Amino acid sequence: MARDRSRTTLPRLGPRGTLLFLWRQLTSMQTALVLLLLLAVAAVPGSLYPQRSVNPALTDQFLAENGRYGEILDALGFFDVFASPWFSAIYLLLFVSLIGCVIPRLITLVRQLRSRPPRTPRRLDRFTGHRRIELASADANDPIDRAAALLRRRRYRVDEIEEDGGARSVTAERGYLREVGNLLFHVALLGVLIGVAGGHLTQYRGQITVVEGEGFSNSLASYDSFRSGPWYDRSRLQDFQFTLDDFRAEYDTTPSEHEFGKPTMFEADVTVDEPGKKTRAQTVRVNQPLQVDDANVYLLGNGYAPEVTIRDPQGAVVAEGPVITLPRDSMMTSMMVLKAPDARPQQIAAVGIFMPTAEIDENGPHSQFPDLIDPQLAMSVYTGDLGMDAGVPQNAYEIDVSTLTPMTDANGQQLLLRMAPGETATLPDGSSISFDGVKRYAAFDIKHDPFQGVTLVMALLATLGLTLSLFVPRRRLWARVSEREDGARVLEVAGLARSEDHRLSEAVGDLALRIAGDADHE
Repeated sequence: MARDRSRTTLPRLGPRGTLLFLWRQLTSMQTALVLLLLLAVAAVPGSLYPQRSVNPALTDQFLAENGRYGEILDALGFFDVFASPWFSAIYLLLFVSLIGCVIPRLITLVRQLRSRPPRTPRRLDRFTGHRRIELASADANDPIDRAAALLRRRRYRVDEIEEDGGARSVTAERGYLREVGNLLFHVALLGVLIGVAGGHLTQYRGQITVVEGEGFSNSLASYDSFRSGPWYDRSRLQDFQFTLDDFRAEYDTTPSEHEFGKPTMFEADVTVDEPGKKTRAQTVRVNQPLQVDDANVYLLGNGYAPEVTIRDPQGAVVAEGPVITLPRDSMMTSMMVLKAPDARPQQIAAVGIFMPTAEIDENGPHSQFPDLIDPQLAMSVYTGDLGMDAGVPQNAYEIDVSTLTPMTDANGQQLLLRMAPGETATLPDGSSISFDGVKRYAAFDIKHDPFQGVTLVMALLATLGLTLSLFVPRRRLWARVSEREDGARVLEVAGLARSEDHRLSEAVGDLALRIAGDADHE
């Protein structure tokens, strides 16, 4: 049987060759760019879906509203994107790829800087902007000396060369800042990755809700939710406290479907107290956090806290607000739950909806505008075992009414209350519930990240490096003076662009004229 000579048999790589091939693919610039793009794409779910590390309550609400779809996203890590295995894998691969790209290029750059510029090519007429000028000067050395001095003043690396046949030439190059900028960009990008990773390991982040007139002390017990990096010592929380003196918000009144009711401003006035420092007042805004010690306090959101009081038949207070409500739409229609485990003979829970600008129609109770224009409460009252004596932690903002008995009126219908500030309603069992007023609350995010400054500096250096790599041209210039058989001396000048350089031809012509002075052109 004849052999098929058209087939080419490739040598087997073997384990070592395969590993070397994979390493070269991983550390190529193309792979680094692909991984950088993948990292950006992988970060998108972090801005589309609520994150547990930022807002656990909103995450739980999303899961409750989306059922199986939410469970699938949760299993895939979409609510904790930046700590998920797949995001970490891309992150680490990019880190390794950048190291593999930077080290060989850095070694190459150092070798180039330590070596002499490349020798002058034999034929300069093949290069950009070639100029040929006959010299009238009697001293053939002067043009090369002038060329070398001129190029050094223009920050070129210069080398003078004695060539065969008595010709002299100068070779010069510049633009290594372009490669330095490219390397700086990649090193700084590595620094950003290190800063982000270091911050994740050593930071802490927590969310709090503070009602007007109340304060916050930086302790674990005061947080609504708290998460810290594996290397952070929770016993070393910064010692500070602040009081929310006032909260202000403004909303758009433009009669537009997309703009009406949209917040245009909200800010919080706080009084800050730090050990060893004078008490100070500061206004916290969305993009202007409160800075205390090594932590930043960001203003995230706000809402309403109706002041509601429940009294037993004897007039004793068994529960009172202000009660933090959870907004459920852009007009600040908010859910309220007030639990009275000390009520007797049965425990009481008031569940309702707070409306800053009340409207009750065929769509049910809702708010027409997010500001306090006509505040009202629409609520139902339930009795029974609230389950708070079992020692099992409960969500303060939720309650399962399926196990409770709704209070009814004289006609046996479920009791529905609609109250304005200052009103009091007497319940069928002799208890009473009063709506005393409305306060506002602010939601804050407190973050401590010791690597935040490092990340910022690295990001600025990456921007600087990218600018240098894009706008600094890298070029080589050559000038040669040779003598023809008739004794005439000829100057040749040419250049080569090592990157996009639209002004190279102009630079070559200017150099030729400056060397030759007023010599005649051939």
